[in-house]
Amino acid sequence: MAADYGWWMPPDISTHGHGIDGLISALHWFMAVLFVGWGIFFTYCLVRFRVGRTPRATYELPKGKMSKYAEVVVVLFEVFLLLGMSIPAWDEIKNDMPDEENAFKVRVVAEQYAWNIHYPGPDGVFGTTAPELIDSENLIGLDPDDPDGSDDFVAINQLHVPVGETVLLQLSSKDVIHSFWIPVLRVKQDVIPGMVFPMWFTTKPDTNGTYQMACAQLCGNNHYKMYGDVVVETQEKFDEWYAYMTEDDDGEEEEDE
Repeated sequence: MAADYGWWMPPDISTHGHGIDGLISALHWFMAVLFVGWGIFFTYCLVRFRVGRTPRATYELPKGKMSKYAEVVVVLFEVFLLLGMSIPAWDEIKNDMPDEENAFKVRVVAEQYAWNIHYPGPDGVFGTTAPELIDSENLIGLDPDDPDGSDDFVAINQLHVPVGETVLLQLSSKDVIHSFWIPVLRVKQDVIPGMVFPMWFTTKPDTNGTYQMACAQLCGNNHYKMYGDVVVETQEKFDEWYAYMTEDDDGEEEEDE
C-alpha cells in the first residue's frame, strides 16, 4: 500500500526522524514569527513616518532599544537551533553509526538514471566489485570469479527492507554526483564518484508500505526519471522476496521493475 503523504511533511517512519521534524518545525515557526513581526514593523513605519505625518526630515539618530533586544533574542534562538537541535541530530545520524554485525547491509550504486540496489545474498557477504568489470549485463562490476558474490543480486530501483530492522547502506556512484533521498525515512546523502558514503536508518514498527526514494541532485537531462520504491515489509514477506530473488543462485543480476 502506498503512503499517504498528506499536505504537510511526509509521514515519518524512522526512529530518528522526530529530531529532524522538530528542527524543521522550529525553523518554520521561527521564520513565521519573523515574517509577521517584520511585516507589522514595516506597516507601522509606512504609517508613522508618512510624508503627511512628518513633512520635515529628522536628522537625529533614533534610539532603537527594542530592535537591539529583538536582535539579541534572534541570535540566542539561532544558537539554540544550532547547539540544542542541529548538532545533536547530526551527531545521532552521522556519527553514531550502528554496529555492522547487527545491521542489515545493502549497497546502493547510483548511475544515470537508476539506483542499483546490491544485496549480499543468503551468505550475507558482498562479492568483490571492480569498475573495469561493469558492462550492460554486469551493472555493478561484480567479479564472477569471487565465490562470495555467487549468490549476490541487484534490484533496480527497488529497496526492500524488513520492518523494524536497522539497515546500513553503502552509497557510491558510477558516473556523476547524485543524492540519495528517502523523505519518509528522513535520510538524504550526496553520492560522489570515487567515494563510499555510509547511511543508516531503522523503521518504526507497523510501518509496512511502499514509499518513494529519489535523486535530489540534478544529474542530467533525465534526472526526473531517477526514482524508485522503498518496500517496508514484514520479515516473512521480505524472506519470501529474498528467496525468490536468489532462487537461481547463479550470480546473475535480476531487475525487479
